Amino acid sequence: MPINKSTEFGTIQISLDAIAALAGGTITESYGIVGMASQKTFKDGLAELLKRENYAKGVIVRQNDGGLILDLYIIAMQGIKLGEVIHEAQQRVKYVLEKTLEVKVQEVNVWVQGVRVSR
Repeated sequence: MPINKSTEFGTIQISLDAIAALAGGTITESYGIVGMASQKTFKDGLAELLKRENYAKGVIVRQNDGGLILDLYIIAMQGIKLGEVIHEAQQRVKYVLEKTLEVKVQEVNVWVQGVRVSR
């Protein structure tokens, strides 16, 4: 279900896929994040690293009365303090979505699907 915004010029509909792409692009710009990962892992436990045009496949966006709930699947950089990096990335995604789209973000859940040496 898209988000509807009314302005003096008309109505704007923002699709959940557009929100997912914005969230994916935002989190990959964060330090320590190698990229977006597929929601599914392969049989050998490896996650697929998604390209920029497929970021929405690594994000699930849900709506409820409290706002948006996002699940982001990422691949992190090896050798970082994972807790601190993920916390900063969550705050960044929440800030960008709230300021850009003027919507309430209730949760930003990050699922680390793998760890890689570098980009």
